[in-house]
Amino acid sequence: MRFKSTSPTSIVLRSCLAASALLAVVLSPSTAQADDAKVVVTTNAPVVPPPPPPPKWESDATIGITLTRGNSKTFLASGAINSKRKWDKNEILLGASAGYGDNTTETAGTETKTVTDNYVKGFGQYNYLFTERLYGGLRIYGEHDEIADVAYRFTFSPLVGYYFIKQTNAFLAGEVGPSVVTETQGGIDKTYFAARIGERGEYKFANGAKIWESVEWVPQVDNIDNWVATMEVGVSAPLAKSLDIKLLVQDVYDNQPAAGRERNDLKLIAGIGYRW
Repeated sequence: MRFKSTSPTSIVLRSCLAASALLAVVLSPSTAQADDAKVVVTTNAPVVPPPPPPPKWESDATIGITLTRGNSKTFLASGAINSKRKWDKNEILLGASAGYGDNTTETAGTETKTVTDNYVKGFGQYNYLFTERLYGGLRIYGEHDEIADVAYRFTFSPLVGYYFIKQTNAFLAGEVGPSVVTETQGGIDKTYFAARIGERGEYKFANGAKIWESVEWVPQVDNIDNWVATMEVGVSAPLAKSLDIKLLVQDVYDNQPAAGRERNDLKLIAGIGYRW
């Protein structure tokens, strides 16, 4: 018959063996990995990209000045500013231009100044895109031209338009709609209904150069001989990051001008442009 040892030495020895076995289990790799796995948190939530920046206004201003002194004294200055903004299904186009010129002659010690140019023009247009290319909108145009004897002319034109070409670097759009024209030309006040047919296009080159054009025809509905056509063709080339050199041709043809005035006004303008 075998008796278990109950001596203090054997009791201490068995306690040490039991503690060693327990410590080995606690410190084993499987147990450590299990504990580590308990603190790892995984998620399958999608990464949400930051929202795109809000659309900005794209604007540019142009100025040109010609000055002569000596046997002739002339001054001619012109300036223009254009701005546009596009967001969602909306487009806003704004523009204004002005020019002044005079010529001074001297006869027998007496100077005579003649104004050769004096005009202010501006427009605003809002478009709403029904589809990627089809849109409707409203255009408001106003002008004053002292040389053409137009005290004022305002044109209000609801319109329907379509982008025949719409790319990141180019577009070509046509527009049509009715108009209401109110004006004072040659001292005669007149308001009438008219139609408006127009088109505009632009192409940007990879180096930053740009060409653009626009044509507009506004005939009176009940007097087709009374119409005004405007045209602009321009080209710009970059000089620096925000500076351009510009050359543009503007033509206004009034089929029934004020008495004593020519039908056609043609302007060739060269200037420096600033973009922001």
